[in-house]
Amino acid sequence: MALPQPALVISASGRVRAANAPAARLLGQELAGLPYASVLRQPALLNAVADTRRSGLANTCRYRGIDAERDLLWKVHVRPVSDGSILVSFEDISGVEQAELVRREFVANIGHELRSPLTAMLGFIETLRGAARNDPDARSRFLGIMAQEAARMSRLVGDLLSLSEVEGSERRPPAGQVALDEILAGAVEALRPVAEEAGSTIDLDLDRAVPPVNGERDQLTRVARNLVENAIKYGGKRIGIGLHMATQGAPEARISVTDDGAGIAPEHLPRLTERFYRVDAHRARGAGGTGLGLAIVKHIVSRHRGRLLIESVPGQGSRFTVCLPALREAPLDAKNG
Repeated sequence: MALPQPALVISASGRVRAANAPAARLLGQELAGLPYASVLRQPALLNAVADTRRSGLANTCRYRGIDAERDLLWKVHVRPVSDGSILVSFEDISGVEQAELVRREFVANIGHELRSPLTAMLGFIETLRGAARNDPDARSRFLGIMAQEAARMSRLVGDLLSLSEVEGSERRPPAGQVALDEILAGAVEALRPVAEEAGSTIDLDLDRAVPPVNGERDQLTRVARNLVENAIKYGGKRIGIGLHMATQGAPEARISVTDDGAGIAPEHLPRLTERFYRVDAHRARGAGGTGLGLAIVKHIVSRHRGRLLIESVPGQGSRFTVCLPALREAPLDAKNG
């Protein structure tokens, strides 16, 4: 059977008449001649085959299996054929199932993130309508908290819109040219008051000879600000911002943001760019984080055909490095981006 998906034929006597190579990889070698019950095994599929043999009507069911060491979910089609045999074919729906799982988790996370500030605001509104109606101090305090919660929701909505935008544009390569030293200097200048308030110092080490990159200024500014802001929120007292060319391989500009903070345990590193993933959820919310910043960074870097590298040692700080393909020669007006 020249089919790309697993398929096998069960004879009228209940034995496997033929099976293609994908079916052999999924169900085991040397299937021909075996009773179908010893090959298919899973109850839902056995019941579907039995129903089709009895009624002569087509059936579908789901089958979980492993192919090349991956957990897969198959939609199985069970159809009668003219000579009393049954054709069993497997349609891989693992990607659809995974996408649906991601969608459900995303909706649940959004609901959770919005519910907490909304619940707090509704509680304060109820109090202001009742016991605190004529208490100026309580009104002032509660309104301040409500403003903070509203700002938190606004940040979340803004990040959700940004994430949707960058995901939508990820397949379209940027057309402009951007000078990364200007991007980084601008981001640091904008965030220096925030760093000073947090008691952090920022050291800049920018190689002005690094050529520009093909990029979109607004998005790369977002990358720089997100990484620097994260270092201020979760890093230590000294933050280093660097820009250098890679010393080996293809021309590559490297932006590095380092801190001397608490660091991140190894098991968290692969998941840091997942939407809403937080190493310390309570601390992140207290710092005003939405859990979407690094997801946005990842998609922007991907759109720019770059790489995001994350290194961290608990107790020794962290380093976030963005690697972007650099132009071999800087045009005369590169600094105008």
